Amino acid sequence: MNLRRSPNVFRYLALSGVLALSPTVRGQTPARTHYPPVVHLTAAQDHARMMRLLGIQRLRPGADPNNPNSPNAPNYDEAKARRFKKLPDPLVMDNGNPVRTHTQWWLERRPEIEQAFTEDVYGRIPDDVPAVHWRVVSQRREVRGGVAVVVKQLQGHVDNSAYPLLTVNIPVTLVIPANASAPVPVMIHFAFDPVLLQRFLAMAKKRGFKLPPPPKGPSWKQQLLNRGWGYASLIPTRVQDDNGAGLTQGIIGLTNHGQPRQPDQWGTLRAWAWAASRTLDYLQTDKAVNAHEVGIEGLSRFGKAALVTEAYDQRFAIGLIGSSGKGGAALYRRNFGERNGNLAGTGEYHWMAGNFMKYVGPLTANDLPVDSHELIAMCAPRPVFLSSGKPEVEGKWLDMTGEYEAGVAAGAVYRFLGKQGLSSAQIPPIGTALLRGDIGWREHHGGHTDIPNWPAFIQFAGKYFK
Repeated sequence: MNLRRSPNVFRYLALSGVLALSPTVRGQTPARTHYPPVVHLTAAQDHARMMRLLGIQRLRPGADPNNPNSPNAPNYDEAKARRFKKLPDPLVMDNGNPVRTHTQWWLERRPEIEQAFTEDVYGRIPDDVPAVHWRVVSQRREVRGGVAVVVKQLQGHVDNSAYPLLTVNIPVTLVIPANASAPVPVMIHFAFDPVLLQRFLAMAKKRGFKLPPPPKGPSWKQQLLNRGWGYASLIPTRVQDDNGAGLTQGIIGLTNHGQPRQPDQWGTLRAWAWAASRTLDYLQTDKAVNAHEVGIEGLSRFGKAALVTEAYDQRFAIGLIGSSGKGGAALYRRNFGERNGNLAGTGEYHWMAGNFMKYVGPLTANDLPVDSHELIAMCAPRPVFLSSGKPEVEGKWLDMTGEYEAGVAAGAVYRFLGKQGLSSAQIPPIGTALLRGDIGWREHHGGHTDIPNWPAFIQFAGKYFK
């Protein structure tokens, strides 16, 4: 707008919040509260803005999985996947002193690791995130696979009174056995939006893609119910969109009053993890749920979020981390499959803090103060189960070996705290489950799913859920 030529300059300034409206006097219209409008940017525009804030001219490109002849083709040669240097030691303080006691771990070293992940990888959650108010939208009894259950549709409404231009709700479906004699364990599941899923399936069918048939036998949900446990399905993309254009909306946008985020602020993975923590807040009030035996599960990008959830929120008793790859369990200090440049590119940067771009610009992964084995170590001494498919079927893009090496390296903290890590330093054959330690592992023979690994996980969790 050209303010000089506008006959409504003062009205424009008032509506924009630049000029405060005069106090109400008798006979005049009361002043209204005005809010800055939501800023709408494309992912490319917001990405470029973040690079300007960080003073970065260019980023090293991510791997191009669609062109094997590209100079940026992903590396699948294990001989070239070397770590840049040795991994950071989770049991050595930033000042170089070794961690000698459990107290030192909990009060000094673990907070150092958490702070590094917060500042440089996943981002800081603002202190003034609004409260969430839960209500039971509906409740019914039914029978699923011969098990009588109670199904509750829940909604967590985020208080938006400070910025009413955005509304955020957390949708959850809770299913628990109806005839349990005591509070039951519950697995929170990061679920795909059914509306988006139907669109994807329709598109795949239209393009002639053949989708794999559903696995035989009871579903993972039915397996949980047969065990006497429950589950809660949370749709995280209803809380925060899975794209850079959505960063001024959802819970991140709400806390920033519709404005773009700063480089140290949270990305989508932490926003999804925040939603899971708020879901656990509700479950702690439900007398049918054993709040001390609540786990978190997710696949792919939701597997990344599930690991972030368990690492940051120590109330979670266990995690099933499915095919999480870079940004999840796979080591940043490996050149195999997906690169850190992919995480910092316009398609994925929103998962991370803006500060993460620095390690794909002027800095490298070797400059990161932490690596993913320390994210797994933040879960200690609580159990965590790493799941993936067969590399030749699911695709080596995820770097399953990098996930396993991270699990092996995290074992040092588990042993320090009196627990066990992975029961083998060598990755086992496909289909072999490692269940003896407090870090579990299994690769199934199929593709990008964790469904075939649920029976092994339930057996693993049975050591801890009574």
